[in-house]
Amino acid sequence: MNAPLYTVEILRLAGSLPDPVRLERVDGAAQLRSPTCGSTVNTEVQMEGEVVAGLSQQVRACAFGQAAAALVVRHAVGRTRDEVAEALAGLTRWLEGGRDDPGGWGLEALAPARSRTSRHGAIVLPLRALLAAIEDARS
Repeated sequence: MNAPLYTVEILRLAGSLPDPVRLERVDGAAQLRSPTCGSTVNTEVQMEGEVVAGLSQQVRACAFGQAAAALVVRHAVGRTRDEVAEALAGLTRWLEGGRDDPGGWGLEALAPARSRTSRHGAIVLPLRALLAAIEDARS
């Protein structure tokens, strides 16, 4: 018998994704779309020097993408560009089977999606959008 596509934990995470917020100041923004599934994430960041001080996301994705976005919102503030890039690389390698854990940020909750490659694009999208928004703020 196959395991259910969405676990209770993933559905809870997806349901915990906050609505977009108005940032005091938008320093960088990115709008990305996954070509594999059509999910979209619009991300705005407020930076304090090299550190994320505020984050707002508008997410249109499956429950896996929403759960990943909720985890990004929880863990992004206080992170640098390099920490976000490291989290994205770790998550990508984990999804591809190249490492035993995703490297933090609570992303291990997305383990049921490892075998569902069609969902990987939605899962990495929130971190990709955050990284792109940070890079936009730096330019």
